[in-house]
Amino acid sequence: MAQDSAGGAAGAEIPDAELKHNAIGFLDALVIGLNSTSPAYSLAAVIGPIVALAGIYAPGVMLASFVPMLLIAAAFYYLNKVDQDCGTTFSWVTRAMGPWAGWLGGWAITMTGVLVIGSLADVAVNFGLLAVGLDSWADNTVIRQTLAVVVILAMTAICVIGTELSAHLQDILILAQVFFLLAFSVVALYRVYADTSSLDSIEPSLSWLNPFGAGGSALTGGLLLGVFIYWGWESAVNLTEEVKDSATAPGRAGIWSTVVLLVTYLSVGFAIVGYAGTAFLAENADEEEAIFAVLAHEVMGGWDWVVLLAVCTSALASTQTTIIPASRTALSMARRHALPPDLAHIHPRFRTPDVSTWWVAGIAIAWYLIVNQISENALLDSLTALSLLIAFYYALTGVACAVYYRRHLLENLHNFLLIGLGPLIGAGLLAWLLEESIDDMSNPENSASGDSWFGLGPPLVIGIGIAVVGVLIMCFWRVRDGRFWQERRGVVDPELVHGRKQ
Repeated sequence: MAQDSAGGAAGAEIPDAELKHNAIGFLDALVIGLNSTSPAYSLAAVIGPIVALAGIYAPGVMLASFVPMLLIAAAFYYLNKVDQDCGTTFSWVTRAMGPWAGWLGGWAITMTGVLVIGSLADVAVNFGLLAVGLDSWADNTVIRQTLAVVVILAMTAICVIGTELSAHLQDILILAQVFFLLAFSVVALYRVYADTSSLDSIEPSLSWLNPFGAGGSALTGGLLLGVFIYWGWESAVNLTEEVKDSATAPGRAGIWSTVVLLVTYLSVGFAIVGYAGTAFLAENADEEEAIFAVLAHEVMGGWDWVVLLAVCTSALASTQTTIIPASRTALSMARRHALPPDLAHIHPRFRTPDVSTWWVAGIAIAWYLIVNQISENALLDSLTALSLLIAFYYALTGVACAVYYRRHLLENLHNFLLIGLGPLIGAGLLAWLLEESIDDMSNPENSASGDSWFGLGPPLVIGIGIAVVGVLIMCFWRVRDGRFWQERRGVVDPELVHGRKQ
């Protein structure tokens, strides 16, 4: 397999340069994929803005956002079948399209983790403190940021100690999160139909699933937000070298993660829009995740801590799982000589990428603390810049799938539709969203702060800055160590394409 040759190249220099094989199974990978998206937190962050754009058709927008995610998940599945490398997009794009594109894809994955880990830990701490009644602590910046750093360090330590421990913790967190969300949804819908809602409730209708109900412009803006709530499911595939049945189980886990997320988002979306009504959600759209704290009290009364804990456990789980793609991608890049070799070190006892994991955590903490010193809005702007990186490497993966399998796409209808056309459509949709995001972020008034950086919105400047830094590091390492750029592109094994080889 691909990782054998890659690992072998680095193995001569780095002892024990293999992750622990068969450490977890399909269900564990599925849970990690789900938790990486942080369902409760993601919903809390975007439900208000989506309703502000699409009104009662918010569930339809979330349904439409699922389409490109499913198509790209198919690309991950088929690429993982021929190359079980924990670097995923980095490795696949390198083999299909060359080292320059592959390196940039790996850089984008790594930097998404750096941008979001601190914010996730902050949300986990904030909602955890609110759930136990320590509101004054949640309002204290020093206490909240200190605890957020502690959370990041604790989650990083769990990632290093072992993939099995990480998976067991994720099992507990996803069960708690799903239970809390279901309890909230059931109570909200019951109160809608019992006509006991404290807000301007609306009886749900299947017509809400029409993504075009609010018009094209609303759909475009909603899709930009919708992509964010699905992002993260590919963490299951980043664990491919540590999952049983690595050729198919991680890819299936990624696909099923998107399906489970769709059901969850639509269920909770119907409950929230039905209970609160569109006016209340639109008026409070700028509150972002805080809207869940308000709705929790409105729906659950004295049991509002249930929803607060849902968001807390969601963000806590995602803090840990978001470290996985970044650290595994850095490991893959390092053992292929695309980054310094120290990042490819594997802990001799735990068989996890300890050096790259701690580096990702350290940079994420530094980013979180420094950006917070600028302003709270600057942190929100850095999160907005995530959409640029996500759309870029997802689209790149979709194109890489079609290019990698190009000699087999016309063999049958299955290959043409699922391996070629589907991923390309997904990539095209994401490329369009990327263009729309850039256009939207170029206007400073659309940023969280409304500030202008060099005549552009801060999120776009942050995105451009990350891209420029990546190109500079790539060029420097090309001069320093050019071995990675001498790799030949991969060839698809026909046995894998036709399903005769596992």
